[in-house]
Amino acid sequence: MHCPFCRHPDSRVIDSRTSEDGLSIRRRRQCPECGGRFSTVETASLSVLKRSGVAEPFSREKVAAGVRKACQGRPVTEDDLALLAQKVEESVRGTGASQIETGDIGLAILGPLRDLDEVAYLRFASVYQGFDSLEDFEESIAQLRADHGTA
Repeated sequence: MHCPFCRHPDSRVIDSRTSEDGLSIRRRRQCPECGGRFSTVETASLSVLKRSGVAEPFSREKVAAGVRKACQGRPVTEDDLALLAQKVEESVRGTGASQIETGDIGLAILGPLRDLDEVAYLRFASVYQGFDSLEDFEESIAQLRADHGTA
């Protein structure tokens, strides 16, 4: 890690602490050259492999934006969307993979969205799973009803 003061190419870690959410580490560093102290925040990288083959960093904001469209007109707050995006990220990171496909992210969204709002879930699932007919909606609604009966 380069020193931000003198650009020395090395630094010594003085202290390390895990962040509150457990997804990053804050490290306090000291430059052996000038003695300057500075902090860094380290996170494990998670890449999303898109259908086009391009890889880009995972973004909670993109998850929330995609779900926001399905939640339009529903009683879902921005805090609900942020919490959903956090759950999705935790679920995806829990797989241990450093690269994940967009389809797997969509699957990770379905569970928490279903718990949040069933109408938004149906909207999202209809696009994500490519519903082609009324029968697809009926099957999904029948599954939701069956799950309510067992709950």
